[in-house]
Amino acid sequence: MPQLNTIGNMINNKAFNLALLLTLIGEFLLPWILSWYYDGYNSKTMVMSALGNPQSPVSIAYNIWLIWLGCFLAFTAIVYFLALKTKFPIVSVLLSLSIGVFAIGAGLLSGIFSVNENKNIITISSKIHGIAAAIGFMALLFFPLLNAILEIKENDVVFGVVCIAAFILALVFFACFIMGDKKQFQNTILKYEGLLERLTLFCMYVPFVYKTMSNLFF
Repeated sequence: MPQLNTIGNMINNKAFNLALLLTLIGEFLLPWILSWYYDGYNSKTMVMSALGNPQSPVSIAYNIWLIWLGCFLAFTAIVYFLALKTKFPIVSVLLSLSIGVFAIGAGLLSGIFSVNENKNIITISSKIHGIAAAIGFMALLFFPLLNAILEIKENDVVFGVVCIAAFILALVFFACFIMGDKKQFQNTILKYEGLLERLTLFCMYVPFVYKTMSNLFF
């Protein structure tokens, strides 16, 4: 179908890649800016989702951002699938699921159902947020690995190795992030949950950054 082919071709479209790159930058830049207006928020020890809690003065702005992130990355998942399905049918499905599940869980649902600032206060909303975000992160965790397979199949071994390294680092940072939530690690370096979350995201986004930069500047 012509319309589907048009969407698939967007993977090389400069406007689409610019929007994706700006969205990735916004994932880190916006929480940094919003933290200026949230007294008591510590980017190193507090996760980004805390910016969207009901007591946060910037909750509306951050939750709207999460919904945008979810919608745009869900569209990106469709673009990836349509662009790769003919040449790499299995990888295209896995890649689109990796992006799509993250988009819905860590983006859309996390923006609609906010977490509480105090972790001891558990509500239905915070439960949905926690489960959705966790599933989303675990799905995107395999995004660099799937890209490594794709790049090696395309004979770009160097970037394939970079993607494997990004996957390993993301896995390590994510494991540390999960452990940092435990009481026994509160007095260790693992207490920096916010930093570990951002490092995990950065590593998972490496293939996106490479692809967007390549399409925009090379």
